[in-house]
Amino acid sequence: MKKLFATLVAAAVCLLFCAGYVQAKEAEKPVKIGCLFDLQGPAGHIGMASKLVAEMLKERLNKAGGINGRPIELVMGDTESNPGKAIIEAKRLVENEQVDAIIGPTRTDSGMAIIQYIDKMGIPTVGCIGGTPVVVPVRKWMFKSPQKSVTAVERIYMYLQKKGIKKIAVINATDKFGQEGEEALKALAEKYGVTIVTQEKFEMGDVDMTVQLTKIKAADAQAVICWTIGPPGSIVAKNVKQLGFKIPLIQCHGLPDPKYLELAGDAAEGNIMPSTKLMVASQLPDSDPQKKLLLEYTDLYENVGKIGKITTHGGYAWDALMLVANAVKKAGTTDKAKVRDAIEATKGYVGVSGTYNMTPEDHCGLGVDSMVMITVKDGKFKLIE
Repeated sequence: MKKLFATLVAAAVCLLFCAGYVQAKEAEKPVKIGCLFDLQGPAGHIGMASKLVAEMLKERLNKAGGINGRPIELVMGDTESNPGKAIIEAKRLVENEQVDAIIGPTRTDSGMAIIQYIDKMGIPTVGCIGGTPVVVPVRKWMFKSPQKSVTAVERIYMYLQKKGIKKIAVINATDKFGQEGEEALKALAEKYGVTIVTQEKFEMGDVDMTVQLTKIKAADAQAVICWTIGPPGSIVAKNVKQLGFKIPLIQCHGLPDPKYLELAGDAAEGNIMPSTKLMVASQLPDSDPQKKLLLEYTDLYENVGKIGKITTHGGYAWDALMLVANAVKKAGTTDKAKVRDAIEATKGYVGVSGTYNMTPEDHCGLGVDSMVMITVKDGKFKLIE
């Protein structure tokens, strides 16, 4: 009996030693985070901003001691604005690079392309995706840092209500993001007393929307809502100006970006859109809980990192990486299931894009109050409300 007891004690000691050894070895390893960004293609300017912000934040966190003493290592994957490439790069990051989590991808199409794979492999992922379908219905392993499209639609409709605008025209891209915007606009119209009097569509590669907009101009609409990201939005703005529209053009939350001002030029003047508070940070009241972080982020982005003019999309990348970093810190490990659970339990994280409160039913965690309405005046974004 004594011999058996001694054997059991020795085994227990051995197990404790092994467990301690494993924990010690894990503590020496970097936290590897895969980054799926569109670094080429139509959304290349978005993905590049996301990449630069992620790298800037990584350096900042590592200088502060990393995550629980472990350095962060970012592994880049270029999805090239292509859903097929997104799944190839996701597999490379997971199977070859053995990342602990993923941030990105950039676009809705790419997000939908990788969902089944990350669910199968059990990889906590925080997308920088404007579209809602990646988190509605809730997917166990997928989260996202930007607001849902439906949230942006609500913010637009709240603005229209205040302005007494009841009849609108809609023009949207045929990709998944554009389709989702169309569906949300239709689904919430009755609730806000809005009637869609006409609707037109365009392909992401189209270089002129004059035909569609000529039809819209002939309709009895009080405002035009465009739902797309990237260069097509600026083309719509230019065509609207060329056709002499007298009603406002309202863009979606995917376009508050210096690139839009650059591409649209004078045609952007007077355009209205929902946005994160980042684009008008200095115009916020001092009482706003985000203002301090937003001004600090702006300084880091423009002056310290010298990345360029701030972009909404860069903020999405910051929040995605912070959500993962905070979860790893809280979990005390890179065990993927525990990190996933910690992301889902995020409460009160004041980020660049808003204050996040995740739940098992909401893998975005941002409400309508995280968005403001802005306009373009004298070539700059100005807070409306």
